Amino acid sequence: MISLSQSPHDPAFVQNPYPFYDRARASGPVVFWEDYGMPAAFDAATVAALLRDKRLGRAVPHDQRRPVPAHLEPFHAVEQFSMLELEPPDHTRLRGLVLRAFTSRRIKALQPDIAEITDDLLGQLPRDTPFDLIPTFCTQLPVRIIARLLGVPEAMAPDLLRWSSDMVAMYQAGRSRQIEEAAATAATEFAEFLTAYIDERRNTPANDLITELISAEQSGTRLSTPELISTCVLLLNAGHEATVHSLGNAVKCLLEHATPQAALDPAHIAPTCEELLRFTPPLHMFDRHVYEDVDLGDITLKQGSRVGLVLAAAGRDPALYVDADQFRPERPVKPHAAFGGGVHFCVGAPLARMEMQIALPALFKHFPKLALGDSPSFSDSYHFHKLDKLLVHS
Repeated sequence: MISLSQSPHDPAFVQNPYPFYDRARASGPVVFWEDYGMPAAFDAATVAALLRDKRLGRAVPHDQRRPVPAHLEPFHAVEQFSMLELEPPDHTRLRGLVLRAFTSRRIKALQPDIAEITDDLLGQLPRDTPFDLIPTFCTQLPVRIIARLLGVPEAMAPDLLRWSSDMVAMYQAGRSRQIEEAAATAATEFAEFLTAYIDERRNTPANDLITELISAEQSGTRLSTPELISTCVLLLNAGHEATVHSLGNAVKCLLEHATPQAALDPAHIAPTCEELLRFTPPLHMFDRHVYEDVDLGDITLKQGSRVGLVLAAAGRDPALYVDADQFRPERPVKPHAAFGGGVHFCVGAPLARMEMQIALPALFKHFPKLALGDSPSFSDSYHFHKLDKLLVHS
């Protein structure tokens, strides 16, 4: 196995990781990423196969589990029941119950809310001066949608944003004690709020996802309160964070490529969004634990090790996409890995797609002369690929 070194904090890598991905992909099917101390897959075929391979998973093997530090116990209390960190049969039961509540009908019913909130936010944006689109639009839309989905007051949005930001920072490279303590505080506050809110909904049901999650039943079982809390936290953190940066990355890409308006028309917006997710996804890598030896040609992933699955590199694999390093909104849609795959395929993917397909055309219709105010830069936040800011003017 070839070893390669590439710091995720290197400024050139932060701004453009794709040259390294190309070099690693050409050395595959997996290479040893020295900075992470584990092998990583970069080509589409290997990433897709490993995402679906039941010999790998997100749950930490029992013999590798370590005592949770006291300062991280509140964070662990929430994460231990998260679908993201479980494998079958626990994951199967939990995901089945969640999908009984988080139905396609409920997601589709949010379409008017997305359009309404989009129009409200656009009406508040300035027309005569440059402004940062990330906090004013990209951040606000998904958090208000999540609030409506869960049934919590939209006035909670600032708290939801703070909790989400502090908890998601745990998945970035090089986390500090300060980040860990902030995540634990956020987990404590969010869990306390949700505990009270779930109790309220048990006594006074409403037309919201929390009520549906409470009543969801499968084979005589229901979600426990800790499972309900973890599910709501996951929907906020995964759904909100990814959508914010999908929107930001998308606007940057559309403007830099002088994308024709036709690409945002109703007949073309869905494939345009798929191309955006392929070309500039917000989440670049997820790792998996290896439960049994996995042979990949001359290379064996050993039981007890970890492997990185570089989703963003798979999305630009020239073996699957012609001119893979070019943004082409007219490109015929092919599967991509932006939402993961296998049993952990993102449960919120339909909602994220719908938000993009509504928000992006509305934004460019409202600002037909939208332009970049300066050169956008990406944040040192790997595994996320997100913008520090996105200054635009109309």
